[in-house]
Amino acid sequence: MGCGMLAVGWGVREAGMSALIAHSHFHLAVFYAALFICFAPEWIGTFFQRVEKGAQVRDRGSHVWIFLAVSAGVVAGTFLVDANFPGTTLGRGQRLQFWIGIAVMLSGLAFRWYAIKSLGRFFTRTVATRAGQYVVDTGPYRLIRHPSYTGGLLMFLGMGIAMTNWAALLAIMAGAGIGYAYRVQVEERALCADLGQPYRDYMRRTRRFVPYVW
Repeated sequence: MGCGMLAVGWGVREAGMSALIAHSHFHLAVFYAALFICFAPEWIGTFFQRVEKGAQVRDRGSHVWIFLAVSAGVVAGTFLVDANFPGTTLGRGQRLQFWIGIAVMLSGLAFRWYAIKSLGRFFTRTVATRAGQYVVDTGPYRLIRHPSYTGGLLMFLGMGIAMTNWAALLAIMAGAGIGYAYRVQVEERALCADLGQPYRDYMRRTRRFVPYVW
């Protein structure tokens, strides 16, 4: 076993059967850069984007719930990478796993922003509807109702894969899944109430996250 050491912010880890980002300065730097590219715009949007005056806010705490659930999953994943419990680190092909994870993160980011652009002025970070809003069923919305959340889930999936630890991956996806599950319920109830039958018809011919599947 090699004896290189690295302080990664979670502690000092001996190189060997540990997560790649725990013993490689280069891969850790790439991981942090990918996190910044993916999530910095989300933080900026959360603090600076405001619901327009006159909009009907029906968020029911879902924005805060997503933040808390996702944060819990990421903190748990970070702990699991640091703890390095026996059998949790995916030691074979770590570099390939890492780059696949980074690619999935960036693909999720691109898909999320494609969905946001397609939704246009109706996109909000809190659940809200506005006068004159209609069902958008073009672009990624033609087949799935929540493509921006699909992109978000891909970003978290890629993060977990890049950590090269299956327990961390499960923790992160559990947090994201719990957060988005509540958000989707709140959002669909609000849209059914405010957009009426056109949205209910749209729900019958689409899936939530994966075309034709889920």
